[in-house]
Amino acid sequence: MKGKSLQSLKHLGSLKTDYSFNYHPNYLEAFLNKNPKHIAWTTFVCTEFTALCPKTSQPDYAKIFINYIADKKMVESKSLKLYLMSFRQSGHFHEDCVQMICNDLVKLLKPHYIEVIGEFTPRGGISIFPYCNHSNSKREFKQLRVTRLQNYSPGKYSCDRGRVY
Repeated sequence: MKGKSLQSLKHLGSLKTDYSFNYHPNYLEAFLNKNPKHIAWTTFVCTEFTALCPKTSQPDYAKIFINYIADKKMVESKSLKLYLMSFRQSGHFHEDCVQMICNDLVKLLKPHYIEVIGEFTPRGGISIFPYCNHSNSKREFKQLRVTRLQNYSPGKYSCDRGRVY
């Protein structure tokens, strides 16, 4: 059953998908949250994220975790997949990738709360786990943002066997 809020989605259900491996935030699409009065946590895990080092052009690989509490809009998962794939040939540092993902999703969704975590594989013997978060101006979500940021440590909020910590 297609509602009016789903008619604007271009990628979901299309017979032909155009893939781009250069950063394109316009891939992202949203649909209306059917339960905006309820607080629900949504987690996306991209296990095959790739971007290029902007200096050396060597590939960087990561798991990207996106945790958010929707307000009026939710992100459509195929558009999110295409968006994350669009980083593949783009040159960005690890921290920039995570911040860009967060910023683009905040712009699209205006969620109550969102956090983005990158677990980049080691290169040169160093692993990098950038973290960023954002909340709206409601007191409980501002407090959640501060608490999560203060208590962040690599792996603590990522997924292990389907559980979110």
